[in-house]
Amino acid sequence: MYLEKKVEVRELLKKYGKSIVLDGLSFEIYKGEIFGLLGPNGAGKSTFISILTTLTKPTSGDIFIDTFSVSKQPDKVKTGIGFVPQDIALYPMLSGLDNLYFWAGIYNLKGQEKRNRVEEALSVVKLEERAKDRVSEYSGGMKRRLNIAVALLHKPDLLVMDEPTAGVDIQSRRYIFEAVGKLKAEGRTVVFTSHYVDEMKAFCDRIAILDKGRLKAIGSVEELKKEYNVDNLEDILLTLHF
Repeated sequence: MYLEKKVEVRELLKKYGKSIVLDGLSFEIYKGEIFGLLGPNGAGKSTFISILTTLTKPTSGDIFIDTFSVSKQPDKVKTGIGFVPQDIALYPMLSGLDNLYFWAGIYNLKGQEKRNRVEEALSVVKLEERAKDRVSEYSGGMKRRLNIAVALLHKPDLLVMDEPTAGVDIQSRRYIFEAVGKLKAEGRTVVFTSHYVDEMKAFCDRIAILDKGRLKAIGSVEELKKEYNVDNLEDILLTLHF
């Protein structure tokens, strides 16, 4: 079966001084898949995400999204990416609804289209009933869900999520992955990082395991289990000496 490339990572290297944070990464992410980045702290996951979303330039190598270079054509790349950072990018004294209208204006959405996009984003993350409440009154999980709604306003083909469920409650975690599943069903591509092995097993089509900036393994859970001759993903991590 032919799989269409959405993201192509080519010999990606990132250094800070003499420290190598990403060490020659090369792999592909396919259109419409949920792709997970797994690894310990310091593995390079967040640096990779920062380059993918055009916030940081690589030392050498590149990432191509729909053939556009993240380092040389960032403006073309940005229009098709929705980014959900670890840090909450919201105005706490505004309501959830007002936050979304503010960000919709940043995306240059107007009129009925603006209202439609806001309503749709709220629906995806299940926050309709709390939309008029101040964000300062939201739980941590609700704030993360609203952060995701912001990233969906311009209908990106690629959603990039850095630790989207860190510190959230069980209900919000479920809503987040219901939203991810809906995006996949619409044919959109999702890339996310996580420390939670169970999330990777449950939701990812394929997983890339990073350690010390290097790609240690890539594939579906079943492919990785077969390759390493183990019964579960946790055993693979032990095999890789995490």
